[in-house]
Amino acid sequence: MRYAEFRTKIAKGLRDHRDGLTWAQLRDQLNLPYDRPCPTWTRQLEQDIGLTRTKGTGRALVWRIDKN
Repeated sequence: MRYAEFRTKIAKGLRDHRDGLTWAQLRDQLNLPYDRPCPTWTRQLEQDIGLTRTKGTGRALVWRIDKN
């Protein structure tokens, strides 16, 4: 999977779930082939789609995108 495809899937998944999702939820719902998100791609998503990650329950981070 290339970054552009990853970005598109993440953006669509988060637009469909405005309250946000954890990485595990995104991975499972979008059938992503990665155990963990690539830190480089995650930083790029912050720039490209306005990704933010906030503390959820336990150790999980909730991924959201800015409302555009």
